[in-house]
Amino acid sequence: MKRVELDFTRVDRLIDYSLREDLGEGDITTNALTTENEDGKAVIRAKARGVIAGLPIAKRVFQKLDHTVVCVNNANDGEEVKSGYVLCELNGSKQALLSGERLALNIVQRLSGIATLTAKYVKAVEGLPVKILDTRKTVPGMRVLDKYAVSVGGGFNHRFGLYDGILIKDNHIKAAGGISDAVHIMKKKYKNKFKIEVETSNLEEVKEALISGADIIMLDNMSTDEMSKAVRLIAGAALIEASGGITLKNVREIAETGVNFISVGAMTHSPPALDIGLYLV
Repeated sequence: MKRVELDFTRVDRLIDYSLREDLGEGDITTNALTTENEDGKAVIRAKARGVIAGLPIAKRVFQKLDHTVVCVNNANDGEEVKSGYVLCELNGSKQALLSGERLALNIVQRLSGIATLTAKYVKAVEGLPVKILDTRKTVPGMRVLDKYAVSVGGGFNHRFGLYDGILIKDNHIKAAGGISDAVHIMKKKYKNKFKIEVETSNLEEVKEALISGADIIMLDNMSTDEMSKAVRLIAGAALIEASGGITLKNVREIAETGVNFISVGAMTHSPPALDIGLYLV
């Protein structure tokens, strides 16, 4: 489990695509109201308390439209700010500021929402030897940003995609004919190249995964009582991940069972956006 760094090659591709989607042949409203060489100033301001993420990407949005735009940050990604705080000051082409506004805000609002929610989960298990993980439940095409925001909020990244980690889930188990067969196939195919994680839904499946030599055993949608029994059964022979039905209300109780990781899909599949605005000054 790791924390992702921003890959600006991917970020730039995402920004370029998103600007084409939004601008098309041009911003007809802004272009009618302003001239190409007209300078402007703007601020991006938080309208709610939260953990900020995405400011370097917002800067990149504006500089794609006008490379001379200057962005002076008053906050850095990972900082918690109060409502009303000015996150950054922008100087440059008024057309670039107005045309890039929505895309920049969409990114910062979503990523800050993810970072804020992640920070709440991390805070909820403070003091316990467990890591909060994300999942692949991200917006298609935005995974690099979503997982970056989880890192900014203090969480850790599970596998980035289907290519960098083995996770044998229920349908894989059915396709292989059982947990033991699935693990055996993976060991034969990949040797020790990847850790092998197996999803289990009851103690019998936990036993089978353990006997098969799984490196990580996922306890999927189990009660905390079942999780505690599974932790005792595994007894350190494999790492343990809890998943499914995780909320801020039950995450600490789950952490107290002794699992190593808790994966939370909600951090990226349904985070409330942090309210942030851009204002010309």
